[in-house]
Amino acid sequence: MGLISLLFSNPLLFLVLVFVLLYSVILHEVAHGWVAHLFGDDTAIRNGRLTLNPVSHIDPIGTLMLFLVGFGWARPVPVNYYRFSNARFGLFSVALAGCLTNIIIASVALILLQSGIVNAGSVFYAMLPIVIKINIILGAFNLIPIPPLDGSKILMSFLPYKAQENLAKLEPYGFFILVFLLFTGMLNPVITLMESLIYGLIGFLFSFFR
Repeated sequence: MGLISLLFSNPLLFLVLVFVLLYSVILHEVAHGWVAHLFGDDTAIRNGRLTLNPVSHIDPIGTLMLFLVGFGWARPVPVNYYRFSNARFGLFSVALAGCLTNIIIASVALILLQSGIVNAGSVFYAMLPIVIKINIILGAFNLIPIPPLDGSKILMSFLPYKAQENLAKLEPYGFFILVFLLFTGMLNPVITLMESLIYGLIGFLFSFFR
């Protein structure tokens, strides 16, 4: 889902999307740091990363990827897992927090889209389906269990310590593994499956309000 073309076809929509989508990845990272703080780790606070100031979070390559291919990333918020009061549940919760944040953003956008609150002819209305789609892609992509993605941390929270260490050893090579799998299309079925699970979760939650 390349969005750069909007810069020329609909500059106002592009600018609004820049703001909303950048904060989608920023809030994803802030959520990690905030939940880590709940479990006793103040590393993110001490490093000035529990802030909504985009300067503290923007990763140039991750931002470019967001608008070129539909998913990207911000600079990871530092987390010291050894400081957690409950190691396994803390690891699980911190990892899941970012993905849940993207699901919440997608859900809010869906509510606005379906509620009639936003004028159907406005640039904000045109933005909402894109925000929904990209946040679901962000959530789905991060659930893939390949380091350093959040899905690997979620998986680690259920593994024995030796298996955790073995999976963590892949992290220096994770970016290259992901690039290879993405460009060969091998990750497409996994991302599609994760998207389907997220859509199903959102549909299930919305069923309580019908």
